Amino acid sequence: MATTRSRLKRRRLSQPAPRTSRVPAAQPSKLLPLGAMLLAASFATSVRAQTENTLNTVTVREKAEVTEGKDSLRATETNIGKGQQKLRDIPQSITVVTERMMDDRNLDTVKDALKQTAGITFQAAEGGEEDIRLRGFALSTTGDIFVDGIRDPAFYDRDTFNLDRVELLRGSASMLFGRGSTGGAVNMVNKVPRLMDENQIDMTVGSHNHRRVVGDFNQQTGESSALRVSAMKTTADNNGAGSSIDKQGLAGSYRWGIGERDEFTASLYRLENNNGINYGMPWIKPTSTSPASATTLLPVNPTSNYGMASDYNNGTATYATLAHTHRFDGETELITRVRRGAYTRDQRASTIRLTAGEDLSNFGPNTVLTRGTQNKIQNLDSVYLQSDLSTKFNALGMRHELLSGIDVAREQKTVYAARTATQGLGGVDLIKPNTTVGTPDDGAWVNESSRVLRVNNQYTSTAWGVYAQDLAQIAPYWKILGGLRYDSLNGNYDSFGAPAVNMSNGALANYKMNIGEWSKRVGALFQPNERASYHFSAATSFNTSGDAYSLGPSNADVPPEQSINLELGAKIDSADKNFTTRYALFRSTKLHERNTDPLVDVAVLSGKRHATGLELDFTGRITPRWEAYGSFMWIPDARIDEAYKSPTGSDNERTGARPSLTPRISATLWNTYQINGQWRVGAGVNHRSAQTPNRNPGWEAPAFTTADVMAEYRVDEQLTFKGNVSNLTDKRYADQLYSGHYVPGAGRLVQVTGSYKF
Repeated sequence: MATTRSRLKRRRLSQPAPRTSRVPAAQPSKLLPLGAMLLAASFATSVRAQTENTLNTVTVREKAEVTEGKDSLRATETNIGKGQQKLRDIPQSITVVTERMMDDRNLDTVKDALKQTAGITFQAAEGGEEDIRLRGFALSTTGDIFVDGIRDPAFYDRDTFNLDRVELLRGSASMLFGRGSTGGAVNMVNKVPRLMDENQIDMTVGSHNHRRVVGDFNQQTGESSALRVSAMKTTADNNGAGSSIDKQGLAGSYRWGIGERDEFTASLYRLENNNGINYGMPWIKPTSTSPASATTLLPVNPTSNYGMASDYNNGTATYATLAHTHRFDGETELITRVRRGAYTRDQRASTIRLTAGEDLSNFGPNTVLTRGTQNKIQNLDSVYLQSDLSTKFNALGMRHELLSGIDVAREQKTVYAARTATQGLGGVDLIKPNTTVGTPDDGAWVNESSRVLRVNNQYTSTAWGVYAQDLAQIAPYWKILGGLRYDSLNGNYDSFGAPAVNMSNGALANYKMNIGEWSKRVGALFQPNERASYHFSAATSFNTSGDAYSLGPSNADVPPEQSINLELGAKIDSADKNFTTRYALFRSTKLHERNTDPLVDVAVLSGKRHATGLELDFTGRITPRWEAYGSFMWIPDARIDEAYKSPTGSDNERTGARPSLTPRISATLWNTYQINGQWRVGAGVNHRSAQTPNRNPGWEAPAFTTADVMAEYRVDEQLTFKGNVSNLTDKRYADQLYSGHYVPGAGRLVQVTGSYKF
């Protein structure tokens, strides 16, 4: 009998056990001892339960549908909602980019993966980081990027080599994750060990001497344990947009007790970037008398780099995670996670600008370009602890699905500045020579290693949050959801002025922030059958001045921005449940909006804004051979409802204007067709309509559409070759936008990948 049950459990555990997605918020300096105590308490509870009832067995429910991830463009479940849930049971829009999509389109970075979701745009941030916008609202600067539900810093270029999928939650997410933006949240899900032996090596060669090797090795080490290791190395002379690539990554995870009453996972992740950087190109007018609305892109090849040969964008991300899952009898589960992370960035960039009087009428190979300096050197250390309890039970005549949990965090960030020659103590003034349009990559070089650094500012935040949410079945076809969360965050910020001659540092200014906020979420689901789910939801969110780890006299005492999202939507499956469509009408409103920028003294740009639109996603198999994925967003109504004139007199985000980085239409489409047992082909497009750079400078970046194609040949079950051409027509467009410059999108890229499974 026991042997039969053991065999049955092993068969059921061929798929990974359900996981939960959760977040941080931040916490006091006693975080590590507290984390250890909670983890120990969770373990002690499990040992006691096992001692009291050694005959109890815990088995993991089989997934009703498992055709996702590596095998499909379609996903049916997610853990972004604080527990493994079916997408149809979440009254909010979620778009999932699966591993299959990332492999099909050779999406090596998270930024590229996010471009496959409608509504996503990118600001060319002053620090060069991934400044992501959704529905026109900032994500990364408010901390809405997560790895396995734990908050992830925004200032490194993320790679997809260890990702199982990327999940995009649209709309307010503060009830789940604490402080956050109006637009939504991005959750990256790492690969986990599984009870099987499965290995794969992918080797890619392509344009601009592109070379990429990725290995994914999974080995079952025991009846309920497995080890998984992923590794990556990528180099290229050019990424198609003027930056060289030199990066490597390694991730390892060991999982034991899989599917048993107590399950543990220990993992380590390391990513190193030693890349070049194209900080951006300036905008240009047709003539000196042309209106601002005629401003457009420079007619230069996107692969051209006019920065210094000594420019670079280096960074590291290192984090270790320990997780424990305890499964009680019935349908109750407690998951506790602790993560310790360390992140660094050392960016040395050149700001490229035109000299006065230059326009398209006199633009040519001899046009002079100046090179300024925009460096960003910073470190961030973090510790996060999260514990989430999920349970299902009957009470008051209703079926309940209860989620509750706590999370605490501590984040410490230090930003460095370079000393000038007049400040002494070895400070230097490095002079960057001008260049011309006709001489890109001219090899000009300065000695960046000669810069002497000092602390410019430092920030420490501690926070904690507690939440509870209940999804109750109140009638045969009806469910209602209610959730409430409280967050407490304390920030301490030190800023140092410019030092006097031969002084170690300048005058210290200290600013503090103390925030306590409630977040709410309500929703209703109508599910008349297993194929259709209709929903309405309303949720609030807040984000604080400290989200960007920067305080000052203009924002230290400013209350958090408040937002509310309303959504009416549906998720409908085809009759065979192989194809899913998602629809949503939404209205996102931000109250008391604040926008600070270190390059321009803007404390508050607008007091209120909104975006109203329609979303449509579809994904799955139209026929057994034809698989498709599409994501579409239309925002006809987006407006600055109330504007506030800045102290410097800038009033670009004026009342009545359309918010910047908010295209009316954004869409992506990808589909593949299995011609026969060996050949599969694919094609797709990405589109963004015209949009203004930040602060609405009076012009729009032109709309663009790019096309990608793919052909795959399967030699046998082990060996596959795949060819990709991205930006097939070599379309010239602005990918990331800023008031003074833009980062070009990559030109045409041709790549060939060989995959070997064993």
